[in-house]
Amino acid sequence: MEIDDWPNLVDMFFRKAAERGERPFLWEKRDGVYQATSWREAAVQVSALAASLKTYGLAPGDRVLLLSQSSPRWVIADFAIMAAGGVTVPLYTTNTVANHEHVIADSGAAMAIISTAALAGRFLEAAGKADIVKRVVAMEAPGEGVGAGIAVSGWEEALSAGREGAAAIPEVAKAIDRDAVAVVIYTSGTGGEPKGVMLSHRAIIANCAGAVDILYEVGLDDEVFLSFLPLSHAYEHSAGLMFPVSIGAQIYFAERVDTLTTNLLEARPTIMTAVPRLYEVMRERILKGVTRQGGLNAWLFGTTVDLGRKRYESEGMTAWQRGLDRVVDRLVRDKVRGRFGGRLKALVSGGAPLNYEVGVFFTALGLRLLQGYGQTEAGPVISCNRVGKAKLRTVGPPLKHVDLRIAEDGEILVRGPLLMDGYLNHPDLTAEILRDGWLHTGDIGVLDEDGYLRITDRKKDIIVNSAGETISPQRIESALALEPEIETAMAVGDNRPHMVAIVAPNRAFTAEWAKRNHAQDDLADLAGDDAFRGAIGEAIDRANKTLGPAERIKRFLIAEHPFTIENGMMTPTMKLRRHVIMERWKPALDRLYDGRD
Repeated sequence: MEIDDWPNLVDMFFRKAAERGERPFLWEKRDGVYQATSWREAAVQVSALAASLKTYGLAPGDRVLLLSQSSPRWVIADFAIMAAGGVTVPLYTTNTVANHEHVIADSGAAMAIISTAALAGRFLEAAGKADIVKRVVAMEAPGEGVGAGIAVSGWEEALSAGREGAAAIPEVAKAIDRDAVAVVIYTSGTGGEPKGVMLSHRAIIANCAGAVDILYEVGLDDEVFLSFLPLSHAYEHSAGLMFPVSIGAQIYFAERVDTLTTNLLEARPTIMTAVPRLYEVMRERILKGVTRQGGLNAWLFGTTVDLGRKRYESEGMTAWQRGLDRVVDRLVRDKVRGRFGGRLKALVSGGAPLNYEVGVFFTALGLRLLQGYGQTEAGPVISCNRVGKAKLRTVGPPLKHVDLRIAEDGEILVRGPLLMDGYLNHPDLTAEILRDGWLHTGDIGVLDEDGYLRITDRKKDIIVNSAGETISPQRIESALALEPEIETAMAVGDNRPHMVAIVAPNRAFTAEWAKRNHAQDDLADLAGDDAFRGAIGEAIDRANKTLGPAERIKRFLIAEHPFTIENGMMTPTMKLRRHVIMERWKPALDRLYDGRD
């Protein structure tokens, strides 16, 4: 059956499980070793949990909250909710009590599935205030704080209770309407309260079909994915879960970002999806390792990158350079490919703009890197570079089933079966963004001669300085983040005479600098240290050389703590929450412009 023809996501899963049988499906580290859940066992658990949810009172269209780290049980819970006729509402593990309160109230969910006692604490505090949630399925005992009106069932208890009714679930699931809502994903919200994006089975299946169309050239067979982004985000939910299921792939769950190097060698993935920040971190680590080696190894590595860039950018190479390029392919590129497991067919980048230098770096090292573009409201993938023709300054042509055009003011408009059904409980906001069947993305872009899309900026984030010049903050921030001293930065300058920045220094650099200069490794102290500020200033000066006159940073602040998801400065996909950062540093920014700081 072609992916386009699946009646719904649940039937897609059960059919794939029947085909794959005892083959491994979901891999998780247990007792220090990756262990697999087979397709057959996953289907058994999905059916049993779905039967239990129906017994607990889940009716068609009811929403169920899912709060868990990405894991095999997350996947089983997601498909079980849908198989029971329900709608999955993923929750971010970083949510505060207030975040949980908002989603519980807005979604109206009466049931929840929760993984750990630590995560249950904040959730149950919020649930107690909302008095809506009546049933929790707990993967581990939630501890104290369960409200009197909330019934709790253990994971194994729920699976056991549903065994009797499990056999009927796959057949019943075939009747789920393709246009029914499958998941409500709350936008991580760079500004304002998160909104629940209603994505149908149809929308996500359209994304899967588009992904297959993009990657068929690599020879899709028995694929292996390594998942490390949160499944609660639309990008990983579609590209890192539903797409692999649609092609019968295996999924390994990484332990943590800091174990990624080890997990890559263990999983040996064939396809990886990630956000640009991860590729930036990986590039930085590789370059640090090369610098430590020095000597001939450093020369060979630098030569490999230079020659790979020449080849990608179609610059002419001498006969000597072409010969050397073949030599370093064996000496250097093979080793780099080996560090990624040795069988990688494609790296896919999405969720935010990828810096061209980062893209060229991995491409020059012999790794195929495809940049894509999307929004939660579009399932979420809208476009992606083709395997046979990757243009790193673009996000590729629209996917199969996607109509895309550029409005008169430059805004990117999208139409097709991948679009959301709307924002839950917000018909006014839905009507504002979905007009005449077109999604108004809020992004600005252009189409090149090949129909490839290039994003130039966010419509709402464009900075207009006091001279009337329009400036892309993302371009500036991307240039700053490439400097090894800088972790992240936010550019500011709307209605101002020049650009300034709030800089979060790289933690490894900060620790090394403090040790070398016999200073305390504390950003709050170092932010006022003239020598430390000088080191950050040198990094900004280097970045400024790559920017135009109006884009250059004239003055800067050093943030006394990093921008993180936990402190609310970044979204779960590593985008800056500009309004939060501006609110926190507004007085200091005003002093910068007044010359008082």
